[in-house]
Amino acid sequence: MKRIIFYIIIFLNLSFTQSYSNNKLYEKIDLFGEVIEKIKKDYVDDVNESKMMDSAINGVLQSLDPYSAYMTPELFKEMQTDTRGEFGGLGIEIGMESGVVKVISPIDDTPAAKAGIKAGDYIVKIGDKQVQGKSLMEAVKLMRGPIGTSIELTIRRKNIKKPLKFKITRKIIEIKSVNSEILGKKKNLGYIRLKSFNENSDKQFLGIIKKFEKDSKIKGYILDLRNNPGGLLTQAINITDFFLDDGEIVSTKGRKASETRKFFARKGDQIKGKPIIVLINNGSASASEIFAGALKDHKRAIILGENSYGKGSVQSIIPLRNGGGMRLTISKYYLPSGDSISEVGVTPDIVVEEKSDDFKINSKNDNQLNYALRLFNS
Repeated sequence: MKRIIFYIIIFLNLSFTQSYSNNKLYEKIDLFGEVIEKIKKDYVDDVNESKMMDSAINGVLQSLDPYSAYMTPELFKEMQTDTRGEFGGLGIEIGMESGVVKVISPIDDTPAAKAGIKAGDYIVKIGDKQVQGKSLMEAVKLMRGPIGTSIELTIRRKNIKKPLKFKITRKIIEIKSVNSEILGKKKNLGYIRLKSFNENSDKQFLGIIKKFEKDSKIKGYILDLRNNPGGLLTQAINITDFFLDDGEIVSTKGRKASETRKFFARKGDQIKGKPIIVLINNGSASASEIFAGALKDHKRAIILGENSYGKGSVQSIIPLRNGGGMRLTISKYYLPSGDSISEVGVTPDIVVEEKSDDFKINSKNDNQLNYALRLFNS
């Protein structure tokens, strides 16, 4: 009898807690309605009610984290055209930070990269429009336009007082995710530049490794993930697996059981234990951080360069009834050590910052790559 009474008390307590929580939520919804009515009645200018509600919905999502966002039906339709690997634009991956649009990374050989846009830049104006207060998707839309037309970006850059202006011509962006060459004075180092983790990156990557492994002179590898904004989780797992014989690669944890998983390496190091240096910078994000973090945790590679971006979360695109959609964070990445990447990133074993103003990846002014080459030759 006592046990039955105990269960009834627990049930009543849970019911009260849930009812109290619901009442608080409904109070906030009523308050929101009151604010809307007062704006419509008393605000100095006429208000576009639809746009105001879109901004409110987006505000709710943006309050969660920098990567969750609302897309109107128009923006959602545009977003769906971006997933085919070819789109018109400037060639930059962007995110939100404290309500400001931040460059995660410029994509190699695109108009933005050639113009001099850098990872970590803050975009304050697009053309003559202030970016502050706009959603991420609205900023993306402003940067798009007819191929061959130009747009001016006003940038704030760390350690530079005056804003910088860049005039950039839009073009079709074709992302070729992998390229390679043989480096070193003795032509004995395999250099692989991975620009993104796209659908077929693992097949391209493996093909390059097999080609290099046929060359008996190759004694080590430099894997360059600088300005790689990430991509598909499956690709990050597959490519990391090429260099491990066993052990955990990454785990994801979310509220749903289906979003909590662990991924492990299969036996078979494709380069048979040869030494690896992985290059990262502030533009290395998401899947790049999984790759670099896993190899670091397993002591399989030396990580060299600058601290990575710190995007350690998984977003899902969820269609909505109005034809729009939302991008919602559903889980977070964790490295084999158990550390989260979110807002922290991967710290290099050897910190080497970009030096010259005319720094360019894989050029004579690339002091990070030059440092890696010296390590192999020492």
